[in-house]
Amino acid sequence: MQAATKHLSGAVEPDAVSSTGFVLGRYVPQLFFTCAAILLPFLVNALWLKVLTAVAIYALTAASIALLYRRLGLVSLAQVALMGCGGWVALRFAHAFGLPFEVNLMAGGIFAGLIGMILAYPALRMRGLYLALITLMAAGGFGILINVIQFPNGGGGLTGFEVRAITYMPRPVIAISDAAYFSYCMVVIAFGFLLIDVHERGRAGRGWALIRKSEASAMAAGVNVTLYKVWGFALSGFLAGVAGALLAGNLQLLDARSFPPAESVMIFALTVVGGAWHWYGAVIAALLYRLVPAFLNDLGLDGNAAYIIFGLALIHALITAPKGLAGQLSDGLKRLARRGPNA
Repeated sequence: MQAATKHLSGAVEPDAVSSTGFVLGRYVPQLFFTCAAILLPFLVNALWLKVLTAVAIYALTAASIALLYRRLGLVSLAQVALMGCGGWVALRFAHAFGLPFEVNLMAGGIFAGLIGMILAYPALRMRGLYLALITLMAAGGFGILINVIQFPNGGGGLTGFEVRAITYMPRPVIAISDAAYFSYCMVVIAFGFLLIDVHERGRAGRGWALIRKSEASAMAAGVNVTLYKVWGFALSGFLAGVAGALLAGNLQLLDARSFPPAESVMIFALTVVGGAWHWYGAVIAALLYRLVPAFLNDLGLDGNAAYIIFGLALIHALITAPKGLAGQLSDGLKRLARRGPNA
């Protein structure tokens, strides 16, 4: 009891710190995304820059999935639907009110965060397969709804959709070009990863760590389990909504076919493959999800062949790499560091 109370009040266990995945330093993700924002527009052509922008956006979605899985041991299969919610609101605000992109971005994130809070309530009584099925059903419900109302495209009325009205969503005034928008997305995503780190190192992270170990012990230590679970889902939903708004800005027009429920299952699986316990696991997941199919298409192959690679990678992760490819990479670097002085 005393140890649990001490853990929540401010003393952080070594394992809790290392489990955040920031093994190379607290601000390495921000440095990584900043360097990528500066260098990559000069190194790749316009086509691959579009692909890498999508990779960066889905890295934030994978990070939102990893947050729930890593800190609370919960599986959410509704993150792609939450992306769609964020993108829908961002598009509606942009077309209806002509607000700055940043306002539309925050509106999309906040709305998705509220939906995430609603999804948190089943997690108060169930977890594992049952929670995964409920969130997947929520994603399926979103798919049906969005096929009916469609994404706003500049039309009138409540939904803002008209069959013949096509108005593209304006990008930020400082990021009109594809290269500038890529850099803009990288900066936003760097802040998203920083937001996760701040929460994990703060009181929320300590509460989540206790809940993951034992909900009964957490409640005995005075942790409000309901509050912290809702908090985790709200933050995860907010990040997914921001990713959806960024995707809307990247494509400038969203389609209902872009958010099928099955994609939530795929992104979760790839998050496990990439490594939910390390920040760069989300980047690996996004690279697998977006870069590999694009690379296969560039070679003249069917991009759907990537699913075979994904399946093999998932089997590999489940059998030999419980902490994903990022965990294997981290362990390999540590072994090399220990051997260095003796080499």
